[in-house]
Amino acid sequence: MGKYAMVSDFLTKFLVDEVEKTGLNRVVVGLSGGIDSAVVAVLAHRAFGDRLLCVKMPSHYSSQSSLDDADELCERFGIRAETHSIAPMLKAYEHEAMDNLRIGNFSARMRMATLFDISARERALVLGTSNKSELMLGYGTLFGDLASAVNPIGDLYKTEVFELARHLEVPESIVSKPPSADLWAGQSDEAELGYSYAQIDAVLRRYVEERASKTELIEEGCDAALVELILTRIYRNQFKRKMPVIAKLTSRTINHDFNYPRDITL
Repeated sequence: MGKYAMVSDFLTKFLVDEVEKTGLNRVVVGLSGGIDSAVVAVLAHRAFGDRLLCVKMPSHYSSQSSLDDADELCERFGIRAETHSIAPMLKAYEHEAMDNLRIGNFSARMRMATLFDISARERALVLGTSNKSELMLGYGTLFGDLASAVNPIGDLYKTEVFELARHLEVPESIVSKPPSADLWAGQSDEAELGYSYAQIDAVLRRYVEERASKTELIEEGCDAALVELILTRIYRNQFKRKMPVIAKLTSRTINHDFNYPRDITL
């Protein structure tokens, strides 16, 4: 059995186990037409079949090609899907002073608010679609796309998500297009970051998995500006990877010394 066959089998079982521990057996996934949500949708479909609902949430900035790609994925795998536009909510708040970053963050939070509301209707859990590269760099919106109940791909680098997508037979239209959150016209992840995910992941693996120091990375020939960008983003965005910090005033404080596994039984 190949690496990604084992990974897909493990993640399918992980999803079943983690979701059913909560007493629920349904899941919802925000489907953007991008590779991360496509991979999570296929894994969730393997785990839950028709108990998965994918939700497409376009705005007036979304590209038609992204919607077409999402439709192709659902058709290929027989995935249930609904469409709920966030355009009315975004237009109600949007104003001329908002730049692309604010529009993107607000859009991400409106999508997640919509998804959690639908999860309540469905009595389902929201699955996350952020990969390890994004999580380490803090490349995501707090309480937006970073929010979820269970995340099956958070320990896979972006380049690994591409490989898993190919193993899962995600449509080539999704696998081959440049990564984009599709938050505004022409938005590109790699253009925004200034480096390709292949370049970023090579440094992230050496620093995170192999614990190479900043000095070692530069001595090995890594681009010094890239190393600086990655390390700065990792530590500057640590707050995005943690629950809100609570000031400790009592003998037992949540997230300090009052911690239980999520699957504790009474």
